Amino acid sequence: MTCPATQILGILFTTVLLSASVQAVERIRIAYPGPAAQFIPLQLTQSKGFLKDDGLDAEIIRMAGNLPSAALVNGDIDYSAVVAVRATLLGLPLRVVACYVPSSPVALIARPEFKSVRELKGKPIGVQSFGGALNVQINMILRHFGLDPERDVKFLLTGEGASRLAAMKQGLIAATAGSPPIDYLGMKMGFVVLAKAHELFNYPNSGLVTTIKKIKERPNEIKKVIKAGIRANNYIRTNREGTIQFLMSQQKIDREIAAATYDSVYKTFNEDGSVPEDGLRLIIEEAKKTSNVNRQVSIDEVTDLAILREAQKELGIKGK
Repeated sequence: MTCPATQILGILFTTVLLSASVQAVERIRIAYPGPAAQFIPLQLTQSKGFLKDDGLDAEIIRMAGNLPSAALVNGDIDYSAVVAVRATLLGLPLRVVACYVPSSPVALIARPEFKSVRELKGKPIGVQSFGGALNVQINMILRHFGLDPERDVKFLLTGEGASRLAAMKQGLIAATAGSPPIDYLGMKMGFVVLAKAHELFNYPNSGLVTTIKKIKERPNEIKKVIKAGIRANNYIRTNREGTIQFLMSQQKIDREIAAATYDSVYKTFNEDGSVPEDGLRLIIEEAKKTSNVNRQVSIDEVTDLAILREAQKELGIKGK
């Protein structure tokens, strides 16, 4: 028979353990730009418990445009999911510490009478915004096929993805581009996919950006987030059904669209969180143009990959 004192001590001991467990959870805030499938790794880390396995609990916040850069510096968020360097070139103390999608899932689609990218010369192409990320990636695709985007085509503002497809159906534009499932939706409307960016060049898209202060003060936390993102990528690459279900829930889309999105994008997720130098240099050059920076910019000015290498080593991954 247990005496009352022993019972009281047991209750107190359990309470202390529970309290310590609660206090051990570190809370972080991660920003992502929107529902595009390439930005799901860090959302999936929270949903599947990959972060909680390592003592982290994340609030995933949708935040577009330049807001994440300012929020990082102000301490309102801890991490951003967008691999971007323009704010760093403008002087903000930010660094890319990992990359989960090293190439762009953007596809260039056109009306069926066009059989190649070069046939778009002299034709109007629909974009969501002039100079935006989509416009930049269309430019890169055009240049890959020998077209000068400033002279050989005309860009028209035609709104979001559905509006761009409608404009193409009406013959107002010859082509447009976008992330999955716009390629699938376009083909259902009778359009053709002329090119997929990830088959042409590296262009880091989704990853992990944080502050220099965080790198100095919380390297172990960063390592945990990097590892969780790598786990999420491996889940995406190997678990088609689970990822489709996640896309359906997270993006509020039906199975058909979720499956088409997955099949278009899953190959773009890497296995190790590495940042491709050639792709990052493309991003740096584009950022230099929009920020009026004329000097040479080194990779080390915009990245800090020491923690990534530690994470890869602990996971038994040979980094690239």
